Amino acid sequence: MFKNVKAQIERKNDLITRAESLVNTAESEKRELTDAEAQELAEIRDDVKKIKEMLEIVDDIDGARNVGSSAEGTSGEGEGRACGEDKERAEMEERAFDNYLRGTIVHERAGELAPANNGAIIPTTISRKIIEMVYDICPILARSEKFNVGGKFEIPYYPADASVDIAVDYKSEFSALTSSTGNFGTIELSGFLAGALTKVSRSLVNNTDFNLVAFVVRRMAYAISRWIEKESLKGTPDKIEGLSGATNVLTLASSSVIEADDLIDLQDKVKDVFQNDAIWIMSTATRTALRKLKDDIGRYLLIDDIASPWGKSLLGKPVYVSDNMDNIGAGKAVIYYGDFSGLATKFSEDISVEVLRERFADEHAIGVIGWVEFDAKVQDQQKIAVLKMHA
Repeated sequence: MFKNVKAQIERKNDLITRAESLVNTAESEKRELTDAEAQELAEIRDDVKKIKEMLEIVDDIDGARNVGSSAEGTSGEGEGRACGEDKERAEMEERAFDNYLRGTIVHERAGELAPANNGAIIPTTISRKIIEMVYDICPILARSEKFNVGGKFEIPYYPADASVDIAVDYKSEFSALTSSTGNFGTIELSGFLAGALTKVSRSLVNNTDFNLVAFVVRRMAYAISRWIEKESLKGTPDKIEGLSGATNVLTLASSSVIEADDLIDLQDKVKDVFQNDAIWIMSTATRTALRKLKDDIGRYLLIDDIASPWGKSLLGKPVYVSDNMDNIGAGKAVIYYGDFSGLATKFSEDISVEVLRERFADEHAIGVIGWVEFDAKVQDQQKIAVLKMHA
């Protein structure tokens, strides 16, 4: 074996002792780890992993040497078994150390089923896979014009209505011009606070080798993103307005059927200057209905388009779907079309997700809490058109 193996093992033990000290100090003081402590733990974990990998290489070399010399006597076999045991012990120590750092305990009995307060049972043998419910989310937030400011925020706009716009007319030389006044309006964005709290059973965390806390943190951020999309698309009375404040509306005569001509009419409600970045947004069921529409010579209007982000285009523009959109029904706004930079979105507080390890200790649970302060409102009515079914 290499001469520095003993020193590396001692260094690994010292690192583990230091990690235990950091965690025990935080627990005794009933607080979360500081950023500096968390960073140090991460560095310790990486160093221990590197030492373990080096020891494995040494074990492999010694094992090969022992195999080559096994014909000379039984001492090599004993050393080989010892190396194998050391390797297995090192792997167990690393697993225990890794789970210690993230506050979990992994049962070594493969296939054990553990009850969970969250109503789930996950065997450790398959716990690295969790089936998630998948939702379709459209890129409305990404395409909106975003403002990250606190407090109320006003956006001036110029209506350019014929009754208030700057007037240009024929004049004779030496005759005075009559002044006209363009009246500016304002769009006000404030901030509406929304939050969510969920608890994760410690029994569930302790009885799986899947990092459930990290999983729930990610799902919390995802749930908030879905909520932001819903409010941007549909809004809530007296709260976030979103696209519900769009005034460029095409209302159909039918409450249940969309014709090909209706789509052409809707597309033409957006000025040509705004067509370059225009997209369609609808539900999956609405898209399915449109896929069956054909032109006069039997060609489908909604076509497969490899160049489009989701593989579909309608009248030359990409089609996105969202589970937050209403399906075809009486009085429903079922399709949005246009350039969605016409929607202004404001974050007074970015999405923040935190893990609460102590608050629910008496419930044997870990809390995950998320907050966001957000508002959304149409800032340019010309850019966005809405198709609404007859009521």
